Amino acid sequence: MTGSTESGTTPAACCDDSADPAPAARPGARPDGPWTVDEHLADVLAAVGPLPAIELQLLDAQGCRLAEDVVAEGDLPPFDNSSMDGYALRTPDTVGAGTAYPSVLTVVGDIAAGAGELPAVGPGQAARIMTGAPVPPGAGAVAPVEWTDGGTGSGRPADAMAAAVEGEEVRVLRPVAEGAHIRRRGSDVAAGSRVLTAGTRLGPAQLGLLAAIGRATVTVRPRPRVVVLSTGSELVQPGEPVGPGQISESNSFTLTAAARDAGAIAYRVGGVPDDAARLRAVLEDQLGRADLIVTSGGVSVGAYDVVKEVFAEYGGVDFRRLRMQPGKPQGFGRIGPGPGVPLLALPGNPVSAYISFELFVRPAIRAMLGAEDIHRPVVRAHCPVALRSPAGRRQFLRGRYSAADGLVEPVGGAESHLVGALARADCLITVPEDVTELPAGSEVDVVLLGG
Repeated sequence: MTGSTESGTTPAACCDDSADPAPAARPGARPDGPWTVDEHLADVLAAVGPLPAIELQLLDAQGCRLAEDVVAEGDLPPFDNSSMDGYALRTPDTVGAGTAYPSVLTVVGDIAAGAGELPAVGPGQAARIMTGAPVPPGAGAVAPVEWTDGGTGSGRPADAMAAAVEGEEVRVLRPVAEGAHIRRRGSDVAAGSRVLTAGTRLGPAQLGLLAAIGRATVTVRPRPRVVVLSTGSELVQPGEPVGPGQISESNSFTLTAAARDAGAIAYRVGGVPDDAARLRAVLEDQLGRADLIVTSGGVSVGAYDVVKEVFAEYGGVDFRRLRMQPGKPQGFGRIGPGPGVPLLALPGNPVSAYISFELFVRPAIRAMLGAEDIHRPVVRAHCPVALRSPAGRRQFLRGRYSAADGLVEPVGGAESHLVGALARADCLITVPEDVTELPAGSEVDVVLLGG
């Protein structure tokens, strides 16, 4: 059991579906009355968008989305180079070569990776070459060392090369095709080609490509900075003694981890007691570093909930009831000077908070990142057990989904405090607002939470 309750009073008020918060009055807001899930989500997404592009050093840009197409200024590789340790040679010199009658070539030099001056390879000649080293003029292929005697004079296949001494010989024990074991200039990336498109998420491979083509910085949509805080005087930090009437605070851990999973830079603020002055001070302290603020708790009608009291001082925050279960009470708006910082106030019951995050906060974070895939994937599956749902509310049940057989089964009950069941779930089973009963075997929408 974790997280703040969604009120601060009686057990009945603690249930997020037992009481309606007072409707907010905001100029231009939609008429009073329950909002649908889609209406609330649309309101949230209309108020956020991709953050302004900035230029970052490569490693600082990890996890960000490109705000520009990236075009290679040069070829990659920038020169013909060897893909093997061996000998650079002319292929006509190896025609008919074999163990009994090897091609005997004179070694004219040694070429290491990064070499500048290169020996020319003429007829009957070869140059010892290392992986990544530039192919010398005159050479048309590279014979791997295993195809030679390694310059040992033994005439047997070698697994290493002897030190190259100009004028010594190497025996090639098989024919070598033209171009063998040479990485051609521009074979990976050609100069002038577009290597990454705007909107691409920069992971390790993409950052490596940018470095390989010589880019030190890149223009990206930064990862949004999300401040997460939980409210409730009953909360104690994990590891601290839990007294009578207290619970270990977990919502801020769940939501901070979820924000990071969505791509944000998330800052966790410990539980804030039901004290208006303290909450106000915390908010003022966090506004300067936040692109988005997420709170949990205090959005119902409890006598000691101070969240709405404090947010009312800023104006622009609506508290509304939604046609969903769990997560009926929600708050959304902006706080702070100027245009303000978007704020989503979520219910305090742990399951309600997490599902609300998945439905509303995660899409907002993804939109701020400039991502195209702002929503979790939804699939259809058959549920082998009967389901019941309250009339007029879209219900989200925790479930386990099997792609192999196209089945989904509920995990735990519908109560919004069952974090044990939530930890075992990998999806949400959706029951529409106009459905109260579904017989066993019905097909349902399934929101996949993994990945």
